[in-house]
Amino acid sequence: MARVDKTNYYLDIAESILERGTCIRRKYGAVIVKNDEIISTGYAGAPRGRKNCDELGFCAREKLKIPRGERYEMCRSVHAEQNAIISASRRDLIDSTLYLVGVDAKSGEYVENASPCMLCKRFIINAGIKNIVVRNNKTEYTEIKVQDYIDNDDSLEGKFGY
Repeated sequence: MARVDKTNYYLDIAESILERGTCIRRKYGAVIVKNDEIISTGYAGAPRGRKNCDELGFCAREKLKIPRGERYEMCRSVHAEQNAIISASRRDLIDSTLYLVGVDAKSGEYVENASPCMLCKRFIINAGIKNIVVRNNKTEYTEIKVQDYIDNDDSLEGKFGY
């Protein structure tokens, strides 16, 4: 059996973590790594002590027909990236890499063009994370330099979604 490369190793871990997610729309898992050491992990779910969407049986954003990438203030969940950032100290996050995997909760297919939302991008920038790796399929991924989020500020474009 061939040894999996490091990038897919961390993406596989993120994919396992997303199984804890409670969103009934999309499940995401995140792993933050620095110097080949896992710093923290996160998955999407309601804040501690609040009921999750899978317990309630509905997604508020879906009920309101809110398109992907918009109006996240209506989402009950704390995103996987946010939970991973919250669980670590900034000094450990500086120059780290965030590995992110998303799957559609109904079909189990990988989320097409998965990307951190505009709010998560701001968290990622301020946390000092340097790179993001997003899984496209079981072996392929997209690498993003966080500096690109700073240099190309999409929040100024008035564009929603992704």
